[in-house]
Amino acid sequence: MLEPRFRDAPRIDVVPLACTMGGRYAFAARIVGAGAGPCETGEERMDQSTREQTDTAHSGELTYLAESVESSLHGNGGLFLRRDNDGNDSPWEGVDLEKRLMPVHDARIHAHTLDSNGFELVKCPVETPDFDWLDHDLIVRRYYPHCAAIVREGTGARLVRAFDHNIRSVSGNRSRRRLDGGQQVQQPIHIVHGDYTLDSGPRRLRDLAKAPTANDTYRTTLTEGRSLLDGSDVAHALGEGRFAIINLWRNIAPEPVAREPLALCDATTVDPDDLAVFEIYYSDRVGENYWAKHADSHRWYFYPALTRDEALLIKQWDSDGGLARSKGAKADAECPGNPCTFSFHSAFEDPATASDAPDRWSIEVRCVALYD
Repeated sequence: MLEPRFRDAPRIDVVPLACTMGGRYAFAARIVGAGAGPCETGEERMDQSTREQTDTAHSGELTYLAESVESSLHGNGGLFLRRDNDGNDSPWEGVDLEKRLMPVHDARIHAHTLDSNGFELVKCPVETPDFDWLDHDLIVRRYYPHCAAIVREGTGARLVRAFDHNIRSVSGNRSRRRLDGGQQVQQPIHIVHGDYTLDSGPRRLRDLAKAPTANDTYRTTLTEGRSLLDGSDVAHALGEGRFAIINLWRNIAPEPVAREPLALCDATTVDPDDLAVFEIYYSDRVGENYWAKHADSHRWYFYPALTRDEALLIKQWDSDGGLARSKGAKADAECPGNPCTFSFHSAFEDPATASDAPDRWSIEVRCVALYD
């Protein structure tokens, strides 16, 4: 089998938008659903009011923590699970859930940016259509650098490194498919969540300046004793600098995504009182997510029929975000001079999905971005 080829730089045409964030142009290069720019033509040349008038929201079932669950900004041992080296989870402890029907809007007809809302869509084809997505080593050595280049281009960060990934599919998980040299295929997650917290975001950054452990997917790319990040770079990012953790999410099936699409919550509609820490006990460390309690203010979006030539950038943590900078005292919406901190996300059931629609297969690659 020929080794898949990736472009030296992602095929992205960068167009600066009129609005900026933190003195830096927002990324708007062939972004589906972005506001009108100098490179748009035809149907893309639609003003924002017209776009929003054409929006017809789907009714999506999303799973939240119940109102009875105590809100928390820091881990307290109340909500947790244990995860093995294959990525398999024990039963949840302390979790009480409720399902809510929420409007999920078509993101393709709205303008969203990574800095302002926590997610963004880019056009970035993988050149080889028959890339083996079940080859762990191939993903780490060839696809990780591709993802890091896209995130670096999209954020303006000085340094970006990919450090983790998951393949998700219901059928793949049920049949216990496993990546060659890697972990099992995982199910799409039907819980409203963000991947990091006020504590776990900085802690994960510090871990990347240490020698990798058995759970670190990137360990095979480093010589023994080396770390992914330099300790001085991490110290600067945790001090007067800035870091972000961003997922690059992609459909890897030939067909557009139909089943269990990914819903994304506008970060500006989330309040600190909506958060509760969920802890994940690994064999060598403790991870934390923010899970969400329901709020009517949450505004949800999804990109219908995502193809393999598109990728979602999803912000998992930004140390310069309003919520992060205020240590949870303020919502992102209260800090207009800062970027957003993170976007809640979840798979959801779209009632418009055809009964014979193909299963979703997707990959998410987690990247750390360091800024000057």
